[in-house]
Amino acid sequence: MEFIKSFLITVFLGFSLLGQAQYGEPVLKAFENSYAAEKNGDYKKAASLLKNVYQGNSYEFNLRLGWLSYKSGVFDDSETYYRKALEILPYSEEARHGLILPLSARGKWSEVIEVYEQILVNNPGSTVTLYRLGMVHYNRKEWLQAIRHFQKVVDLYPFDYDGLLMLAWTNLQLGKTREAKVLFNKVLLYSPGDKSALEGLELLR
Repeated sequence: MEFIKSFLITVFLGFSLLGQAQYGEPVLKAFENSYAAEKNGDYKKAASLLKNVYQGNSYEFNLRLGWLSYKSGVFDDSETYYRKALEILPYSEEARHGLILPLSARGKWSEVIEVYEQILVNNPGSTVTLYRLGMVHYNRKEWLQAIRHFQKVVDLYPFDYDGLLMLAWTNLQLGKTREAKVLFNKVLLYSPGDKSALEGLELLR
């Protein structure tokens, strides 16, 4: 079944890519100039250059305008462009991670969680997604949800600094002092003298 699912996704993506917009010299030049404007910190100009030759059925246009709108502080437009990109390529993790930016900026944490969970449906082993989702739950003091995601990160990367540290802190928040102590000490193996790990161990005394 997993093979069939992967095959169907590959076929779908292939047809989606074939059906996208084609790019001529004006578009290529607009992208080149847009990157130059972005490098100079002029995000509004970078976006304007693309809007002059905008193609609504283009994943690349919508993804880039989502990013530039976010950097310009126009979060509504950013969300709109990222959602358009997802309509074109529904399996894109890239666009979902982009969409999280304007959602986070406006404090739409329930929607952020929903987007991260959508990523994990297609890619359950994405440690970046697991960690970031764990952080959202941790900051919301949702310890049980947080520990589930941090534990998966550590299961996949047992000596990962970020995963170990946050798993340690979450165990401490849950009152699991023995587990927290073991994990904080593992962090010190990775990062001797680590300030956060030492702070956690001090709280356990």
